[in-house]
Amino acid sequence: MDGARPAQPRAGRIRGALNPAHWTLWQQRGSLIFYCFLVESVALAATVWTALAVPVRAWDLAVFGVLAGLGVLQAELGRQVERVRRLVSDTPHINLTSVWTFAGVLLLPPALGAALVAVLYVHLATRSLARIKRVPPFRTTLNATLVVVTCYSADLVLAWLGVGDMSAALTAGWRGVTAIALAAVTYFLVAAITIIPALTITTRSVKAFFGGLGDNLLEVATLCLGMLTALTLATLPALTLAIVPPLLVLHRAVLIKQLEIAATTDEKTGLFNTTGWHLLASRELARAQRHTHGTFGVLMIDLDHFKLINDSHGHLAGDTVLRAVAATIKSAVRDYDSVGRFGGEEFVVLLPDIGPAAVLAVAERIRSAIEGLRVEYEDDSRVRAIDGLSASIGVATYPDGGTAVDRLLQAADKALYRAKDAGRNQVVEGTASA
Repeated sequence: MDGARPAQPRAGRIRGALNPAHWTLWQQRGSLIFYCFLVESVALAATVWTALAVPVRAWDLAVFGVLAGLGVLQAELGRQVERVRRLVSDTPHINLTSVWTFAGVLLLPPALGAALVAVLYVHLATRSLARIKRVPPFRTTLNATLVVVTCYSADLVLAWLGVGDMSAALTAGWRGVTAIALAAVTYFLVAAITIIPALTITTRSVKAFFGGLGDNLLEVATLCLGMLTALTLATLPALTLAIVPPLLVLHRAVLIKQLEIAATTDEKTGLFNTTGWHLLASRELARAQRHTHGTFGVLMIDLDHFKLINDSHGHLAGDTVLRAVAATIKSAVRDYDSVGRFGGEEFVVLLPDIGPAAVLAVAERIRSAIEGLRVEYEDDSRVRAIDGLSASIGVATYPDGGTAVDRLLQAADKALYRAKDAGRNQVVEGTASA
């Protein structure tokens, strides 16, 4: 009997998941619930219509089986890599399934393409991601449905240009090439646009949710491989299996890059961490030393009385303040300046190619921006606000403040403490001998 007990909670969870009254969907915002039903209704209606309008041939079923099989095989072989990638990536909606789904757009009747999406996402949810975290079923369903809508959008482009599939494109010359290229662009854009409402279930910004250059290049690369997969299946089907090895290598290469980024990023604020900032500062120091008049500035920023915020409003509210201050500092400096978090409530800024007077002006601009900051947070379903923030800032400039990164940081840090001793909420310039 003891051996049977662990199965009971799982059975209860399954029964709860099958009971519509217990779905986590109902706990979401009304706009998201409406969006889920809207896209699912559109996808269902389009699937029924295309299933009745476009006949399925035996060859289509064979291609469907090959694509589904290769998709499952690639997901199984790259399962460990994908788990780690999703743990360190802020863009889980970008994945390698586009290789197979876009190939399906170019080879399969639309309804069969939708079935391919369903197979791949069911496998993705039950196998590849099962040990990462428990994803609500409505999110998996929504993601899969958005891919179906994306595929139908690409199908419409092909139909509009009179190129029904890859076989027709091969005989259409440049018109076929143009149709496939436009279909790929449509796939990429629609996939990006339709994911925007998912921001209602996350606190991430649009920029963070769409990811960086590496994430989007991964999506572009998968679409290119999808084209090659479709071309291979239409001409030399026996070589289709050769798509899998380079896909796995691409997958691992992207993971390595994301791990490098994660290793130098502060998880709480998205700024550089100590390691990442030091690397950039060392490079800037080397560059400045190669030029006779090279100079750069370093700012040490410390929020005044931050412990009182945590004590009065809680640590979650304190984290919200840290993120808001981080965003405020970044908005007050140039795009190529580097902002880092040194731990706690202390930030550091690297300002390349700038003189002492300009460094002081930037520091004052940051101090003023933080002073005017008003941070809202939710507390027991109520929106509360934190204002009256201030920061003390120490400034050091190369070479007057020091000729090594650590000496510059030391000079800025000593200036910071002089600012605190002088009453806080002010900027103080440091020197090498300070």
